[in-house]
Amino acid sequence: MIRKASRAVTVSALCTALLGGGLTLAASAPAATPAPKKAPARYNAEEVHHFLEGFYGNHGPRPWERKHMVGDALKKRVEKNKKYDVLLCAQNAPRDIAIGRVTTAQSARVGWATVTTMWNRGPNQHFTAYVDLDASKPIKLTQIDCSPGRH
Repeated sequence: MIRKASRAVTVSALCTALLGGGLTLAASAPAATPAPKKAPARYNAEEVHHFLEGFYGNHGPRPWERKHMVGDALKKRVEKNKKYDVLLCAQNAPRDIAIGRVTTAQSARVGWATVTTMWNRGPNQHFTAYVDLDASKPIKLTQIDCSPGRH
């Protein structure tokens, strides 16, 4: 019986030593470094191109697109220009519209493409359409640059 008690004491002492040592090791371990923050989700060039094609269609954005797919600041600009369609950089609906290659600046959260409008009379016209790339929100047209440039 003494032998059994001695084993129990030995096992108990061993468990205490192991647990105590484990707790000491855990307490002396350096704090875990926080997981690196994930980069925010961004729309890519293909998604921006698809959005712009859908937004402009063949003849320009419809009322639904104008209401739901345009950023607030650009909507205010559109409202101030009643005689000129800011979203098309024109006064009339074009015969056809083509979307050029999309460029994205992921760190700046902006993507853009040249939009070409084709007319029954006169030369094709070009302007640049800008989109916010923040994929935590629905994609929207945020800016239009009607100035002729290198397209």
